[in-house]
Amino acid sequence: MNKWMKLAHDEALAGMQNNEGGPFGAAIVRGDELVCVTHNQVLATNDPTAHAEVNAIRQASRILGSYDLSDCVLYTTCYPCPMCLGAILWARIPTVYYGATGADAAKGGFDDERFHTFIRNPGNAFNLAPLDMEKTRELFNRWLEKSDRILY
Repeated sequence: MNKWMKLAHDEALAGMQNNEGGPFGAAIVRGDELVCVTHNQVLATNDPTAHAEVNAIRQASRILGSYDLSDCVLYTTCYPCPMCLGAILWARIPTVYYGATGADAAKGGFDDERFHTFIRNPGNAFNLAPLDMEKTRELFNRWLEKSDRILY
């Protein structure tokens, strides 16, 4: 087993055995150095966003002092869900290695297909409607007027 994936695997197993979350682990590596290894903590934190990949991105960003992880590689024990894919894109991580597939996760009761379906065709999965657009658009004008803004 790849040494980085093994770390993610072992972390997933530990988190799962401690009932902190599902069977998911992630490791972030920069060069030949481990930055962090985390596991799913949805149950431990009652936070539905506490997926292994999101936890790893948050921890790596704190450790490295940067939101830009473009010089890092992510190893995750399962194909990332759409939320985690979004976080990976925002963190600018260029390479992701995953172990199990979405089909494997579905067999374990973690079926992300409904999220992938929603992205392709939102339909009416929930009410998504504009509100107060004029006033909220002003925020972007004020953002552009800030001389000290930092783009990310």
